Amino acid sequence: MSDVSARMPVPAAAPLSLDDDTLIDELITVRDYLRLAVSVFNAHDLYYGHGTDSAWDEAVALVLGALRLPHDVDPAIIDARVLRIERSRIVALLRARAVERRPLPYLLGESFYAGFAFNVDERVLIPRSPIAELIESGFELWFETRDPAHMLDLCTGSGCIGIASALMMPTTHVMLADISRDAIEVARANITRHDVGERVKAVAGDLFEPVAGQRFDLIVSNPPYVDASDLGGMPAEFGHEPTLALGAGHDGLDLVRRMLREAREYLTDDGVLIVEVGNSERHVIETWPEVPFLWLEFARGGHGVFALTAAQLDEWATVLSR
Repeated sequence: MSDVSARMPVPAAAPLSLDDDTLIDELITVRDYLRLAVSVFNAHDLYYGHGTDSAWDEAVALVLGALRLPHDVDPAIIDARVLRIERSRIVALLRARAVERRPLPYLLGESFYAGFAFNVDERVLIPRSPIAELIESGFELWFETRDPAHMLDLCTGSGCIGIASALMMPTTHVMLADISRDAIEVARANITRHDVGERVKAVAGDLFEPVAGQRFDLIVSNPPYVDASDLGGMPAEFGHEPTLALGAGHDGLDLVRRMLREAREYLTDDGVLIVEVGNSERHVIETWPEVPFLWLEFARGGHGVFALTAAQLDEWATVLSR
């Protein structure tokens, strides 16, 4: 529907001062509600970063989501009339998004990651890791001729990284692990949703504890890594996400330190560890300046993801243990 975006006016003021009945009576078509949503989002100066990056994209996602329409729907739908019950739902979602600053995926109960839809709610982070690009390639930098036999998605949250990996690599067996039992419930729902229960299991426990004694060709983690400074300055939308999944001490490395000390015990001899640390990349470099972390680059943007092989973890074990 992007072909109509250039014709959409963007008024400066939000029309939500009107009562819901007035809005619902006067706004009739999909176009009307897209225009309303853009107006409201611009007026409330919202933060975008949970699946969209602009008021227009957020408006399209909200309206289509409220109408249970796919993102690739025929643009001709823009002039379709909207049922009154659907109008009520759109207005309710707009108020929750603009006034409460709740991220849209929580309002819709769904988020897309690596091309797949996942159940999400306030028990888990909203999927957004750039690791999706590695998943889509089958982690070909390390597994060019074969899929990893066994993979661990550590600090899994919704399970999106591990489940998407299983869907892209049909011979890989995946363990999902998280300290939050609430998160594991969401991950198990997503295992069921994608019918991968024969190859994907979810377990609750502290870091590597629930997979004691197991070895993996690939360990991938998007752990809590936000440092104290960044955590205090995050937009209001992030306040709806579980704090347990965001903050990790003054430098954001509380869990990363443990991973670097303990991961080798759970890797095969030719295995690889991939960890996202976001803005805490600078703390990793400052803490272990001599370690040759491979910092990965992403075509669609994103940063702060490193890789270390099992051999490198052996070589630098003394340094990484400090």
